[in-house]
Amino acid sequence: MKIDAPLPGFLADGGEAAAEMARAGAHGGFTFEGPHDVFMPLVLAASSGAPLDLYTNVAIAFPRSPMHLAHTAHDLQRLSGGRFTLGLGSQIRAHIERRYGSQWSEPTARMKEMVLAVKAILRSWQDGTPLDFRGRFTTHTLMPPTFNPGPLEHGVPPIAIGAVGPRMTEMAAEVADGLIIHPLNSRRSLAEHTLPALERGLARARRGRDGFTVTAGAIVGVWEDESARDDVSRSLRTLVSFYASTPAYRVLLEADGFAPLQPELHRLSREGRWAEMAGLIDEAVLDRFTVRGTPLEVGTELARRYGGLVDRVALSPQGGLSRSALAQLVQAAT
Repeated sequence: MKIDAPLPGFLADGGEAAAEMARAGAHGGFTFEGPHDVFMPLVLAASSGAPLDLYTNVAIAFPRSPMHLAHTAHDLQRLSGGRFTLGLGSQIRAHIERRYGSQWSEPTARMKEMVLAVKAILRSWQDGTPLDFRGRFTTHTLMPPTFNPGPLEHGVPPIAIGAVGPRMTEMAAEVADGLIIHPLNSRRSLAEHTLPALERGLARARRGRDGFTVTAGAIVGVWEDESARDDVSRSLRTLVSFYASTPAYRVLLEADGFAPLQPELHRLSREGRWAEMAGLIDEAVLDRFTVRGTPLEVGTELARRYGGLVDRVALSPQGGLSRSALAQLVQAAT
């Protein structure tokens, strides 16, 4: 099982941060769609020479053209020497329509077509297959030599899909190269909800787990000094309450019996009562959906919780994570 850590979103920090993460023993680095561009820090990380696997966790797919995604993924795969994975996610309707100003409909069908379109474009560049993709939501039939970047030495980059519900998870198993599991998860939700859906999708596509990478996000709180415990725990409660307030994420709470939390958290979020939301997250919820403690304790628990179930763990640290703590955590987890 490999351990990955987030790259800083601010562009100027990407290259040095990647080198420090590699020295600490991390296997990969990723970016997310937050207050900064999801792709630009990966340019510095890829060009730094740090031996990290790199991926977006995740880039929001629907506001982007498959052609734009293919060009960006192609260039990052070349720049990184074959260590890039394009991670795509759907987000939720409110963000797609009201933040990105884009269209929302049939998210599973639209994501499936997006992945197939990007793969068709990359394949046309890699082996000369004529570009002739005709879908319900997007069509790509024109590729003059002027706009063809040519084949990649290390092959086309894999595509992973961030999924929550069973339909998106099954579809990811059918057409993608990997699955990125939302960090609001538990060992029970993985075993009873996510992985069975994954297996159904693989069976439908008549493929096995070989060559398919499963990455689980993990909300972690690490303290090197006991005095930081309360501050870290507050950060964890805030993040968990934010995630759990989203109606689409209710399914992630159901396996562990916490689904009744979701409507109340959603109501408070609509009223802007964020502090009260965090107050609803008790120790039982934290124990189930986060991993917290010293670097050694967190690494040991990550190995217990995710070992044998997933291939990689993408850390979502709250309250900071020093390079020395990351090194201790990775050593304990692997």
